Amino acid sequence: MDTKPPLPPFTPETALQKVRMAEDAWNSRDPDRVVQVYTEDTIWRNRSEFPRGREQVREFLQRKWAKELDYRLIKELWAYTENRIAVRFAYEWHDEAGNWFRSYGNENWEFNEYGLMQRRFASINDMAIKESERLFHWPLGRRPDGHPGLSELDL
Repeated sequence: MDTKPPLPPFTPETALQKVRMAEDAWNSRDPDRVVQVYTEDTIWRNRSEFPRGREQVREFLQRKWAKELDYRLIKELWAYTENRIAVRFAYEWHDEAGNWFRSYGNENWEFNEYGLMQRRFASINDMAIKESERLFHWPLGRRPDGHPGLSELDL
């Protein structure tokens, strides 16, 4: 079986590493890349959708990023235990009409012994913002290391 280090049990350092790796993958907006960190039978809750397995997750992500344009995400570690991590996040995006949004949420992750995420539960709220209120201005892709995180941005 493939492994996706860092592996549980998590330490403060490896939990932070796992969160940043997830943020980087999601900022790629590449469903094929993102699904590789989940088990084949992964279980999700994302808003009102409940994808099961990598293929349903891939389809979900394709729909998501077709709708949420110019998507930029920041994740922050909230807590961790041996094989679980809790994060909070915010991302900015716009729709086809050019309306901007900032989406806030929390995720609970559970990993198997190989470092693959087997369960992901997300709660998300959207807030309409003006384009002038955007805070995430880096080029599409990975958030630069020097860019402030959620706490530094007071989000």
